[in-house]
Amino acid sequence: MDRVGDLTLFLRVLDLGSITAAAHSLDLSVAVASQRLKRLEKDLGVRLLHRTTRRLHPTPEGLALAQQGRVLVEELESLGSGLREAASDVAGTLRVTMSASFGRQYVSPLLPDFLARHPKVRLSVHLSDNVVDLVSEGFDLAIRIGALDDSRMVARRIAPNRRVLCASPEYLDRRGTPETPAQLADHDCLLLFGTGGRQDVWRLGTPDGDEVAVRVQGRFESNFGEVLRDASLAGQGIVVHSLWHVADDLRAGRLKVVLPDFPLPTTAISAVMPQRRLVPPRVRAFVDVLSNAFGEHPPWERGLSA
Repeated sequence: MDRVGDLTLFLRVLDLGSITAAAHSLDLSVAVASQRLKRLEKDLGVRLLHRTTRRLHPTPEGLALAQQGRVLVEELESLGSGLREAASDVAGTLRVTMSASFGRQYVSPLLPDFLARHPKVRLSVHLSDNVVDLVSEGFDLAIRIGALDDSRMVARRIAPNRRVLCASPEYLDRRGTPETPAQLADHDCLLLFGTGGRQDVWRLGTPDGDEVAVRVQGRFESNFGEVLRDASLAGQGIVVHSLWHVADDLRAGRLKVVLPDFPLPTTAISAVMPQRRLVPPRVRAFVDVLSNAFGEHPPWERGLSA
């Protein structure tokens, strides 16, 4: 039963003074309009209209329904109008989660311009290295780095995530520079760990296109990339880092690339969204900003040969 439609019809009858006029204004036949009004009265269990030969008048119950129902219909119409506008306009609250380090360093500088371009958008930014459930936590979007394994999500690549082995000049002067992947086993390596466990098997490409896996070890591990970066700068060992994370350190000579002829596999920096039939314009606009700002040759790689 279309109660809202029946209520709208009832209000139109009161406004226009007749079922015929109300039916024509709503593109209904008079017979259908009469049946719907009778259905509404039967459903509510009260008479809503006094019918005279010249005009219809609301009963006290009909008058009460009109007073309260008009507010409801107007609010629903306003809500529908707002949703239609949001579906075609860049508006509403955008909730996005991303890596703390990457978000602060590269996404945060883009946010003021994004808000200036889209004054109807409200922005809620969640910085965390934990992978959150977008649906249950109510996020529109996540910026994730590395391999993706959630088939419920839709991902759009916004930049490559090229990675390098690196260490400080002080560490390499003290311990020597490895010349082959096998020699990594004899070095202090800084290890990342997370929900998938300790990442102590490093896979490197070879000059002839093969892959070699080396199990490494060390006295220092962390689940937070910033801590490993600090340790590598302090000369504590060799570490795997994304270029975006250490680009400035490499340019300044605070870190040096180790085994440049044995590259690590490139992963991706991705915008990840829940599967939806219709992606809100605010989400599309934000992803477009990131894609245009980063792309296949992101700004952090400029001036680097790695």
